[in-house]
Amino acid sequence: MIVDCAHYVDGRRQGEGQLLLDEAAALCETGGFAWLGLFEPGPDELRQVRDVFGLHELAVEDAQTFHMRPKFETYNEDVRLVILRTARYDDAAEEVDFGEISVFLAPTFVITVRQGVASELHDARLRLEQRPELLAAGTSAVLWAILDQVVDGYAPVVAGLEHDIDEIEATVFSGSAAPTERIYSLRREATDFYRAVHPLLNVVSTVERGSLAPALQPYLRDVQDHLTLINEEVAAQRDLLGTVLEANLSVLSVEQTRVGVRQNATMERLTVLATVFLPLTFITGFFGQNFSWLVEHMTGVVPFIVYGIGGLVIPLVLLMWWLRREGRGS
Repeated sequence: MIVDCAHYVDGRRQGEGQLLLDEAAALCETGGFAWLGLFEPGPDELRQVRDVFGLHELAVEDAQTFHMRPKFETYNEDVRLVILRTARYDDAAEEVDFGEISVFLAPTFVITVRQGVASELHDARLRLEQRPELLAAGTSAVLWAILDQVVDGYAPVVAGLEHDIDEIEATVFSGSAAPTERIYSLRREATDFYRAVHPLLNVVSTVERGSLAPALQPYLRDVQDHLTLINEEVAAQRDLLGTVLEANLSVLSVEQTRVGVRQNATMERLTVLATVFLPLTFITGFFGQNFSWLVEHMTGVVPFIVYGIGGLVIPLVLLMWWLRREGRGS
């Protein structure tokens, strides 16, 4: 889908409204450059753009593929392809949404192909149109504006991840166990974010070295400085999550040990009770057989106390003596 298509001369947008592809390509021959913005275009639409602007088929294929790492490629002599990964922090889901922007850059045109919701460029176009002195530098100024917006969009992601990590860290180091799945999820998001940020350092350096507009050099260096700081913060977050994960596993191990100790104490009490009742069960079962000798001699209170109660007390005394003896021996 074509979002916007405009022609720029001397840093100012020419005409009103959106141009057709053929009109934009024809105006490029008269001077200035065209900026075409696409959002998740289909194969047929990209094929039409390729035919109108003469793009390399491999470059168009790259724009249709979702990449894990930013990159900088040169096709033909004048057309360069810059692929950026965008990121946006979703507060409700506490997750990072990733997108992608493919930028076809030539002296006479800029084509941006956006993939994913986290790749909005409308603000970059408006901000650049309000600075005609920079826009007059040509297509390199457009690339700077896109890079600047993408890098600025990384800062809220860093802050969102930092907030989540602080919560997990406070839980773990307070002695309580945090959900291990949540820590793994945060570490995966931090790793994916690092893969989007770190390779972009080389891309920005390449763009800065190859920029034909001296006026843009300070702005590109500013983008590089911000990106370097974000890269360091993301790397530190990823390492911290590894430490938090190890600490959480230690807390879980301690809790499991405590549960095991409580279970062992309970089993010890049950074992003592079972040991106490074992001889009593045997004696009562033995005298409950009602064989003739026992029936004939159990004729009064005294025989009952001697044979009955005595048969229960003596095993208990012997058992108590044995338990104390074993306790001293241990």
